[in-house]
Amino acid sequence: MKQIETKKITGKIKVVTGLHIGAGNDKVEIGGMDNPIIRNPLTQEPYIPGSSIKGKIRSLLEWHLNKLGTDGKPCSCGNADCKICRVFGSANKSKDGDKAKGPTRIIVRDAKLSNDWADKFNEGKAIVEEKSENSLNRITAEANPRPIERVVPDVTFDFEILYRIIDTGDNGETDKKYFDAVVIEGLKLLQDDYLGGGGTRGNGQIEFVELKDENGKEISL
Repeated sequence: MKQIETKKITGKIKVVTGLHIGAGNDKVEIGGMDNPIIRNPLTQEPYIPGSSIKGKIRSLLEWHLNKLGTDGKPCSCGNADCKICRVFGSANKSKDGDKAKGPTRIIVRDAKLSNDWADKFNEGKAIVEEKSENSLNRITAEANPRPIERVVPDVTFDFEILYRIIDTGDNGETDKKYFDAVVIEGLKLLQDDYLGGGGTRGNGQIEFVELKDENGKEISL
């Protein structure tokens, strides 16, 4: 088994509607934010974890490819010819042997603030908003407001995906075929869906811009 090529996609994630990637908060102070966004603990800059991007793409592809089990759990069939397991990895061993499937092909980096937006953030520009949402008691019509943090529209994050093409006996042809069928298709699905929390309430619409491959060639979705 040999890695014979590495494909790369770089570009930016542009926030179209307020983006909320939750950090979780086990301890909420009086008057505090109970739904904060995730931030770099050293700089306090918001960022998008690679795990959030990768997980959402995988989830959308499982729906798209009819690979979601009846129990709602991620696909873990372990088949060497399963697009999901081959590209994203599986906890189960391959039914055709680990050599046939090989390691996870896709690597998704954390998306940090683009340089121009990092400069604006450090200069004190407000790129994060506090949005109030209400849950409504259907009987009393009483509203229960709760604030959430969101990155405001137009902010961009640097984006990078690496895709490993491995020769498992077919000169990497299967992996090359899955690059467009899985990775590019997954980006399209994500752009048409949403990222982060509250997507059905208007949050999380994003756009991939300035996408290029490892040779600097533009990629269109």
